[in-house]
Amino acid sequence: MGQSVAQRFNDYPTEARADYVFGCMASNGRSADVLRRCSCSIDVIATIVPYEDYVEAETVLSLQQVGGERMSIFRTAAMAKELVATLRRAQAEADIICF
Repeated sequence: MGQSVAQRFNDYPTEARADYVFGCMASNGRSADVLRRCSCSIDVIATIVPYEDYVEAETVLSLQQVGGERMSIFRTAAMAKELVATLRRAQAEADIICF
């Protein structure tokens, strides 16, 4: 049986949420308003993307940054592309709602 939205929303560890918020604030500014917006953003993402998929998509994105032939699989594999696309859609929705 699948997880409910509430269960999925709560499956992101605090460390992962904090890491996202720190990165978001580094990109958008360090104010109380940005803290609130970045916290909102990860909360929205957590309702859309299960944590396991979030970790996999983040891993693919970080590996895509590495050059070389060995990493090309992460730029071309259909599954990797879909994971990243799902995360990007969730981030876009979070931006609309929170920013």
